[in-house]
Formats: sequence, C-alpha cells, structure tokens
Amino acid sequence: MDCAASSLLFWEKLNRRPTMNITQSRMVRVRALLVFFILALAASGITAVPLQWDLTILNRLAGPESAIGSILPRMAEWIGRVNEGVQTGYGQYPFLAYGTDWLAFAHIVIAIAFIGPLRDPIKNLWVIEFGMIACVLIIPWTLLLGQLRGIPFFWMPVDMSFGVFGIIPLWFVRREILVVEKANSFQ
Repeated sequence: MDCAASSLLFWEKLNRRPTMNITQSRMVRVRALLVFFILALAASGITAVPLQWDLTILNRLAGPESAIGSILPRMAEWIGRVNEGVQTGYGQYPFLAYGTDWLAFAHIVIAIAFIGPLRDPIKNLWVIEFGMIACVLIIPWTLLLGQLRGIPFFWMPVDMSFGVFGIIPLWFVRREILVVEKANSFQ
C-alpha cells in the first residue's frame, strides 16, 4: 500500500466516530433540561434565605425612591411596603425568617427529588408529572392566597410566572421521555 492510500485509510478510520442515535440524543436533552430545572429550583429557594438583604437591594433598585419608582409607582410603592414589612418584622421578630428558611429547604428537597429522573428518566416519569402538577397548582394557589393576604393583583403574575416558566422544561422533558419509551417498546 502506498503512502497516500494508507493516509486516506487512517483519516477514514478517524472520521468513523460512533455517532449518537436519536434515543441517546433525546436522553442528553432530557438530562440537560433536568439539570437546568434542578439548578433553577434550588436557586429560587436559596434566594429566600437572605430575603431581608434581597429586599433592601430590590427597594434601592425599584422602590419608591428609585428611577423605576417614577415609571411604575404602584409597583415601587408595593416593593417599598414589602421591604418595610420584612425589615420591621425580621428586626423585631427574627424567628419570622425561619419560615422563609423552610421555604428554601423545601425548594432544595424538591430539587433533589429530580435526581431520580436525571438517573433514570423513564422509570421516574412520575416525578416529572408531579412537578408539572405543582407548576399548574401555583396559579390557583397564588390567586386564592394572594387575595387572602392582600397581595396586589399586578404582583400575582410575578408569582405565577414560577409555575409558567417551570412547566416549560418539564413539558419538553416529559415529551422526550414518552418518545424514547415508545421507541424502546418497539425494540
């Protein structure tokens, strides 16, 4: 064999890398979306721990004395009121922060539950569906308790957005898992 032929054979072998089949690529997408969801859920919970500090910053950026306050006065007034309530409540009764600490803990525990589908998406499809149900329930929960607690209606979509944005990756994950499950049943 001459040098050119052996060189060509070498490059052909090098380019024959194993390619991912469609099922494997779907599982890569599923796992990537699940990692994103887990991290987002944990991060949204962790931000509840330094709530007093978070609200101080938010009040500076979007409260009544901010530039945004002149553009969106009702929202700025609400942020100022919430900041005042948290600063006063946590200042006089620091045990109130314990409630948001538990909120953060619950987010982290729920995020850990999604490690099951990360490991075996097909067997743990129920966890994805549980998460989707929880996302849907955020809307009536917000509407009911928001009214009960005196939350202004313009703020409720902010709270509902967690369910709306949370269900999107879970919907794609569920769809991909069902496609893979169906493909596996034919093999």
